[in-house]
Amino acid sequence: MRLTKQIIVLVLLAATAACQKNIFQPATVAPATMRDVPALRLSFRYEADVPAPALPANAAPPEEKNPAVLADFDASRQQENLVQTISSPNKQRILAVYQRLGDPDASYRLDMYAGDGKFLRRVTPETMTADFPDIIVWSPDSTSVAFVAIARQGGLNSVLPLPNANANTNANTNANKPPAANSNANANSEPAAPPVTPPPPSDGAPNVLTFRTEQIYVCNSEGLDLKPVTQNEGLIYYYFVWSPDGSMLAALAASYQEWRYLQMQADKNNEIFVPLGRPRIVEKNGRERRLDDNLTGVHPVWSPDSAKVAVGFDKQIRIYDAIGDQPTQAAIPLRNQLLLSSQAYDQKVNNEQSPAANANAEPNANQPSMTLPDEKTLVSFQPIVMLEWSADTLLYFQTGYVKQYKTGDGARSSLRWHRLILSPQATVVGNK
Repeated sequence: MRLTKQIIVLVLLAATAACQKNIFQPATVAPATMRDVPALRLSFRYEADVPAPALPANAAPPEEKNPAVLADFDASRQQENLVQTISSPNKQRILAVYQRLGDPDASYRLDMYAGDGKFLRRVTPETMTADFPDIIVWSPDSTSVAFVAIARQGGLNSVLPLPNANANTNANTNANKPPAANSNANANSEPAAPPVTPPPPSDGAPNVLTFRTEQIYVCNSEGLDLKPVTQNEGLIYYYFVWSPDGSMLAALAASYQEWRYLQMQADKNNEIFVPLGRPRIVEKNGRERRLDDNLTGVHPVWSPDSAKVAVGFDKQIRIYDAIGDQPTQAAIPLRNQLLLSSQAYDQKVNNEQSPAANANAEPNANQPSMTLPDEKTLVSFQPIVMLEWSADTLLYFQTGYVKQYKTGDGARSSLRWHRLILSPQATVVGNK
């Protein structure tokens, strides 16, 4: 009987201690899904030199010209040259990209065809020219197609004045920064000219507002409801990608002055021009949000759940919320992690290339250093050049040196894949 009483007392003491712990130590809870986690509340773990991620399903090479559409051009459209066809994901619609005889180079027109190759209607009016055909893309649900276009009459070189090369001597002293990248530049304060209002169309294409710098347009799968979703005269939108749910676009845009400056620098160095832009989120209703004031050449990527956008800046990745009334953002600096992993990578490469020379190395030479190495001594310490968000918790990024010249020469070296393992920070649940 006495032993039973002792057991009961011990049980009561343990229960009391547990209750006190629950009272004085707030409980934590993890969000149900990564979509519910604001960018500001993400944790990460860095893994260096991992295998390349599997290519997404929509990363297939450009399709061949659709035979039925090509036959229609050969039979009844001899004055027009079919450049390429872009099929919707469900294969029910085909967008034809073509040029008429006499059209300027890099000036394109768009028509919509049915999946069986039957012509439906013209998409672009006579007053519009489509640019950058390589980035024309259907939404994942096949309901919309987005492309970049400008006013056919005029255009960049003949309407907007060339920037004054001597207007910003301080910026010209730094070849890595275009003039408008300083504190006085603002993409929303670029000099703007009134948009071009086209005359009534005569070819069956819709009447639509056009601009003298490249803007993003969207139409539906019937080739109807054509409209500009960006209307920022003076900005050039040169890249975009649909969110996986097809509701938004992540885009890069540069001011006209920045574009021309970088273009002139590339021409001067005989390099292939690579534009730099500021990342933005553009909704189908035209609402737009600039994500960052810094320029980047790395294309933004969406999280698989369409809740976030990631962008690379040199040795840093930034993640932005795309949903919610109070979106947040988070910067993930990776310089130190890349320094240490590059040091280990270079040592491994040196050992593989010269095993005899390293045979007499000190025993502790391969031990992790407690001091950050000098970046000038590391061949593989390179900036971020590509991102791939393969799963909600897996964000891959590639670093490397990439340089291409107009002669066809160039270099692509030290290309390495790394990844971030993302996880939600636990949320403290306070007691009431």
